[in-house]
Amino acid sequence: MYKTVKPATFTLPLLLLDELDGVAKELGKKKTAIVTEALEMYLDFNDLKQAEQRLDDKNIKADEFFKALGV
Repeated sequence: MYKTVKPATFTLPLLLLDELDGVAKELGKKKTAIVTEALEMYLDFNDLKQAEQRLDDKNIKADEFFKALGV
């Protein structure tokens, strides 16, 4: 998956952390793996939504689009 990692510190609501603990035990996975997978899914979903918004934006002209891509 990733060749390098870096520790990150963040806080979670207690109820969410309890649920994460339960899911980790149930699945036999590390919490880090579950959070990583969930974050990747969220970021992919966000990319998709942004792409859909750009497709729906009728104000973008083709020449501006290709210029932004460097084509």
